[in-house]
Amino acid sequence: MTRWTLPPEKIPSAWFNVAPHLPKPLEPPLHPATRQPVGPDDLAPLFPMALIEQEVSTEPWIDVPGEVLDILRLWRPTPLVRAVRLERELGTPARIYFKDESVSPAGSHKPNTAVAQAFFNAREGITRLSTETGAGQWGTALAFACAQFGLDLQVYMVRASYEQKPYRRVAMETWGGSVVASPVDDPQHPGSLGMAISDAVRDCVSRDDTHYALGSVLNHVLLHQTVIGLEAREQLELAGERTPDVVIAPCGGGSNLGGIAFPFVPHDAVRLLAVEPASCPTLTQGRFDYDFGDTAGLTPLLPMYTLGHDFVPPSIHAGGLRYHGDSPLVSALVRDGRMEAVAYPQRTVFEAAVQFARAEGKIAAPEAAHAIRAAIDEALAAKESGEEKVILFNYCGHGFLDLSAYDDFLHGRLPDEQG
Repeated sequence: MTRWTLPPEKIPSAWFNVAPHLPKPLEPPLHPATRQPVGPDDLAPLFPMALIEQEVSTEPWIDVPGEVLDILRLWRPTPLVRAVRLERELGTPARIYFKDESVSPAGSHKPNTAVAQAFFNAREGITRLSTETGAGQWGTALAFACAQFGLDLQVYMVRASYEQKPYRRVAMETWGGSVVASPVDDPQHPGSLGMAISDAVRDCVSRDDTHYALGSVLNHVLLHQTVIGLEAREQLELAGERTPDVVIAPCGGGSNLGGIAFPFVPHDAVRLLAVEPASCPTLTQGRFDYDFGDTAGLTPLLPMYTLGHDFVPPSIHAGGLRYHGDSPLVSALVRDGRMEAVAYPQRTVFEAAVQFARAEGKIAAPEAAHAIRAAIDEALAAKESGEEKVILFNYCGHGFLDLSAYDDFLHGRLPDEQG
């Protein structure tokens, strides 16, 4: 057997909160004007109170509302798949498993939090959301989620991705979202997630009917994603495994990494590995410091690894990983030695993606391909040492809307100096 599924009633009914399992509590976010710790009233113009409470909660488990579960059951639980053909091609004694988050309506892991955020905003009487998106996966997911709850959506899409990935825009518009390229005030600029966040926050605070929704970085976002790791733990048991030796995921802001890795944090023997692009090496080359989440300095300062909020990354194809900062939760785990990080240039990543596609039949999003690269390297290291390691990685999205990137790679147009 190479595929393990769970029945719909086995979907996790509570989110796993990693905060109580950190070696020490997180430092608080700081107000951008006063540099004092932010309180609920400071965040109320941006988020509904339920999400603000989740952001600061130290409860070990937080219940998933039934209305959220009803929509998640459209595709969850997602399959756990063993990559036996890839194992055979690599000649490794390692057993490679991946959690297939590409089966969601939006084709990635992002709806796990998009549905929750749309629900909590709608319940508070909000009728419109604003957001940013890099590669378009988050904007796509939030457009789907807003359609479920009758919310309007304005998406600010990083211009480089807006131009590279027109079908992402079409998907968002099909679900009812409105999409513009960011930065809105500089049509010649390729943009960055930090700039798009600034555009979305400006939009939000200018209207009483609007809240802001973020697809990664914040504690409540990563909390919602833990359904991935909770399901994977149960599925690995069905596969006859106790715990994985290593859990791997790509990392831009940290949402899919936190989603699969956080439920394994209490298991000290399990290595946790973040994979990022060499062109935006936040965890591997950034500094741990307070920094703004956006370019204009409108958002609270977060304690995180950062390349500087004015950093503009090259326009690599893994747009979801082009972020100057990182989740404070992920950053704390890396700083304290509980999580490792590695960075790869993009041609090496696409080599792994093509190898995976030809062995396993699945065309990965460029973001997901970073995890594939690391999983292959871990499997080859196990081959070298002769160890029967269990490798788990998050296949966070398909690449059907990223085929221009594969076209560039297959025809020698993909530069490596961009990471």
